Amino acid sequence: MLIGLQNVTFEFGARAIITDATWHIQPGERIGLIGYNGTGKSTILKLLVGQYTPSKGTVEKGKDTTIGYLHQDLLSFDTNESITEVALGAFERVKELEKEVEQLGIELEANPEDNDLLIKYTDALHEIDVLDGYNINHKAEEVLHGLGFTTKDLGRPYKEFSGGWRMRVLLAKMILQAPDVLLLDEPTNHLDLPSIEWLEKYLLHYKGSVVIVSHDKFFLNKMVNKIVEVYQQQLNFYTGDYEYYEVEKVQRIEIQQRAFENQQDYIRQQERFIERFKAKASKAAQAQSIQKRLDRLDVIEDVQLERPNIKINFAVDKTPGKVLVDLKGVTKQYPTLTILEHAFAEIERGDKIALIGANGKGKSTLLRIVAGMESFEGERVWGHNVDESFYAQHQLESLNLNNTILQEVQECGTKKTDLELRALLGCFLFGGDDVDKRIKILSGGEKARVALTKTIISKANFLMLDEPTNHLDMATVELLAEALTKYDGSIILVSHDRYFISKTANKIWEIEDEKIIEFKGDYNEWVAWKERMAKQKQNQPETIKAKQEPTKPIAVVEPIKHTGPIDKDVQKQIQKLQKAIAQLEQNIETLNKEKAAIEVEMADPAFYTDPNKLKQIEKAYHDKNALIRSMNKEYEIAFNDLLALESK
Repeated sequence: MLIGLQNVTFEFGARAIITDATWHIQPGERIGLIGYNGTGKSTILKLLVGQYTPSKGTVEKGKDTTIGYLHQDLLSFDTNESITEVALGAFERVKELEKEVEQLGIELEANPEDNDLLIKYTDALHEIDVLDGYNINHKAEEVLHGLGFTTKDLGRPYKEFSGGWRMRVLLAKMILQAPDVLLLDEPTNHLDLPSIEWLEKYLLHYKGSVVIVSHDKFFLNKMVNKIVEVYQQQLNFYTGDYEYYEVEKVQRIEIQQRAFENQQDYIRQQERFIERFKAKASKAAQAQSIQKRLDRLDVIEDVQLERPNIKINFAVDKTPGKVLVDLKGVTKQYPTLTILEHAFAEIERGDKIALIGANGKGKSTLLRIVAGMESFEGERVWGHNVDESFYAQHQLESLNLNNTILQEVQECGTKKTDLELRALLGCFLFGGDDVDKRIKILSGGEKARVALTKTIISKANFLMLDEPTNHLDMATVELLAEALTKYDGSIILVSHDRYFISKTANKIWEIEDEKIIEFKGDYNEWVAWKERMAKQKQNQPETIKAKQEPTKPIAVVEPIKHTGPIDKDVQKQIQKLQKAIAQLEQNIETLNKEKAAIEVEMADPAFYTDPNKLKQIEKAYHDKNALIRSMNKEYEIAFNDLLALESK
């Protein structure tokens, strides 16, 4: 066992979070910690790391167990250091050794015959080698790239980044520390789809144990082999992924419900016997015996879901024309970035479009262009009879801060009764007296849920939704997805929740090469197509890969392209770049061979006996690494330039 709870009870005031709970985390386990919002998942993680102390029971931890804990409170950390330096903070021992080697090197220059200094110097170098310390920069860059940072970002100060990007840096640092147990509280909240997919691949090969709190069903299904559910102050264990849990839980509830009903029938029969015969002398002793047996009975509890089975229903007032929005020759540029250039797209009646892709591609910008909330060049033609509603969690200015939550939704002009509005607010995690809270005292996430509720009851026939599932638990995401599937209107949405996208979208939009690429099909079909395209590209010879555009399925709407004669100057530039790329490939291959030769030399124990040679080789190794990184960047720039020219 690495860490765990033994008969733990924990309360906030009079409210019990868990009662007499036992849970041991074993090596190699990947666990999904789930439960409705407010049941105490984050509290349990804080118990495991010692931030909270249990009312009863003990938290057990192996003597040498190391723990990494990613949570929202980490955002209070601030520094002027670059994000690479922050991530490199994971390698504290290597950093200490580098300083030690530097100091010992200075001392050795002054006293080259000092054998004790030489031994310390070689021992420190050997420990760096054992810790793979010569590769820490490469490791840090690899993880940061995987989490969505560009090469330019790596040198930027940490404090320049927003909260979501800061959380990525801290996640990178934690991954690089490689603790025995990783506790991740909503790790996908601040990630785009490519970064989530990279994290999945990384964690699947992670040697330690992982505990994940997440509302992302796709992520849990890929990541975990065990589910721990916080339910009615108890921890319930399921050996399988999230899909297994969903099936198994229903079966357990059915079994418990039957057992409860059978026991209640038995109790009623026995109580009728007692009531009938307790006053009869001949049967009184038997009735008393039955009563004692009932008193000792281990009563099976009724199975009651904590959340009512409420449906979210959309109403549409009027039917729009066939085309709701027509984007013609749209260009959107910033001083240092082009999002769209002469892009075309249409949104038709019945379309349910998911806008997906990496952060920075311009998904939310395009959504605002569709909504008429962003300036651009080109034309946006609004269709006939379109009644739109736009939701973005950052645009909450329209909320009246002095209203209560109930008053805010009452003012939407809906004909729903207060009882119906309370039921709908319950779906969005506002139960009981919560609806009487003033908007001004709500958190950002709570305000976002109020704004989403208003969008739901607006009777619009066209919804534009930017990350609508943030701040919702899995039950509410399920309800919202089901409602949008039945919704008679049209939708365009941005989301990183793949389960939500797979349930709601019938078209996928991507921004590629400053154009809007449309795939007519659902998310699963799009993923399968992407995988086929990737395999085709891998199976092509390298020369063809650089020159040939990937085949698009019939369902993809191609952007309008120039069909005139090939420009001779452009052709010359292409040939020049192809030669440069070939030369760079050859140079990189040569450098990697030279680097490998140095590594073989550094692996020889005799190498550490000559301090002067040691310094020379060590410098050559670092210089070689720097040159390889520089040439890789040149190669990437040249390759992107080539693709840009070939698309003209």
